[in-house]
Amino acid sequence: MEERRPETSEYVIEMIHITKEFPGIIANDDITLQLRKGEIHALLGENGAGKSTLMSVLFGLYKPEKGEIRKNGQVVQINDPNDATALHIGMVHQHFKLIDVFTVLDNIILGAEDTKLGFVSKKNARKKVSELSKKYGLKVDLDAKIEDITVGMQQRVEILKMLYRDNEILIFDEPTAVLTPQEIDELMQIMKNLAAEGKSILFISHKLNEIMAVSDRITVLRKGEYVGTVNTADTNKEELSRMMVGRPVQLEVQKKPSEPREVILDVSHFCVPSKLHSRNAVNDVSLQVREGEIVCIAGIDGNGQTDFIYGLTGLEKSNGGSVKVCGQDITHLSVKKRGENMSHIPEDRHKHGLILDFSLEQNMVLQRFMEPEFQNGQFIRFGAVREYTERLIDQFDVRSGQGPITKVRSMSGGNQQKAIVARELDRNKKLIIAVQPTRGLDVGAIEYIHSQLVEQRDEGKAVLLVSLELDEVMSLPDRILVMYEGEIVGEFNPKETTIEELGLYMTGAHRQTKEGVTGE
Repeated sequence: MEERRPETSEYVIEMIHITKEFPGIIANDDITLQLRKGEIHALLGENGAGKSTLMSVLFGLYKPEKGEIRKNGQVVQINDPNDATALHIGMVHQHFKLIDVFTVLDNIILGAEDTKLGFVSKKNARKKVSELSKKYGLKVDLDAKIEDITVGMQQRVEILKMLYRDNEILIFDEPTAVLTPQEIDELMQIMKNLAAEGKSILFISHKLNEIMAVSDRITVLRKGEYVGTVNTADTNKEELSRMMVGRPVQLEVQKKPSEPREVILDVSHFCVPSKLHSRNAVNDVSLQVREGEIVCIAGIDGNGQTDFIYGLTGLEKSNGGSVKVCGQDITHLSVKKRGENMSHIPEDRHKHGLILDFSLEQNMVLQRFMEPEFQNGQFIRFGAVREYTERLIDQFDVRSGQGPITKVRSMSGGNQQKAIVARELDRNKKLIIAVQPTRGLDVGAIEYIHSQLVEQRDEGKAVLLVSLELDEVMSLPDRILVMYEGEIVGEFNPKETTIEELGLYMTGAHRQTKEGVTGE
């Protein structure tokens, strides 16, 4: 483990003894971080460890109570993002800062426009962006609107925004949380290309595989404090897990063989129309999930998984087929009525999981405040709500500055996710639909959520999992269904298949039919 050295000449950025406090919590407690020129330096820690806060201090979004920042050995003042930009520091945030109705080009140049006689001149900007796009392998359609492009493409736009401003220090805050495996591989290569060009990168993550693959050094934070800095070549995932969580972490899912019983979810010839084209986004899908099993729908993002779940939960209208839960046909029920039959951990926690400006305790009882436990006549029993929320906070280790009264918007993405998982699993429904349940979570939280889902399975619940994480796809479910272009093209036992075989089905190269496997 390296010692923090006093000399400054070899570091392009130094954050020395940084302390940042919020009501009820010290987010950063005397942290020192040093970044060398041309290196990829990973910042690793649990959800709520203070990683994003520390980077927000560097980018000028927060002002620390104590400490100083140096660039190339000189103390600098960063009061806001404009100061950071002037120092050639750029940041890609976990939740992108893009305007949906603007084009890609307009988003890239916003705030740094070239004007002539009061009018924006885009000719030179287009040329510069095109050259940067080609140089770094960041292919985008400059005239497409943000709302019409994939999340992976939106991230490329954010990177081009930094490069357009000639930034030399690039901060990536959880850059892979919303990407497909293929997009993650592309991003890793882009980061390596940037570092090879002399850019210095700070990379916030808790995905150990990615950190081991791309970083040069790793600094670990735990509960707002500095744990240590190590060379990536001198460490391994087990040691990093221990540093991060403070205890050994079980990286493999522990579970006994499943014992499927009665059918809980029965989907027959189900179709959901597409918003983008004339054919169905989900076409003639039939599947069953039984009590006592976890069934995973795997596939490359954008192949109908989201539309399928929206159709099941009533967020989108279906145009064919049926859905039964515990023998009851729910195909035409309202979202609220369907919600009484299932727990749903949604893909988009901000859009469908939480009301960000409500408190944590209000969010915990969104679907349950009418129940007798939380209501007395026409009045909410606030004491019962608080007691319930405190129990879930403790059980699921949901970290928030002010406990139950914390505004959810102020919580880290991982702790927002843990709050949703806690709420949904505690609703005690026979069917659990879990879409990307561990997205944005650290290894300790992933271990706990996986164990909870296995426990629900063993208690006789039916779990339908949708995941883009191949490690999760291979280790958590009892059966895997691959979806390609809105259809189920293969069913697998995870113990009898490989990632390579699944990949052939995910890309449409292979397909299971009644006659056998096609595409071989």
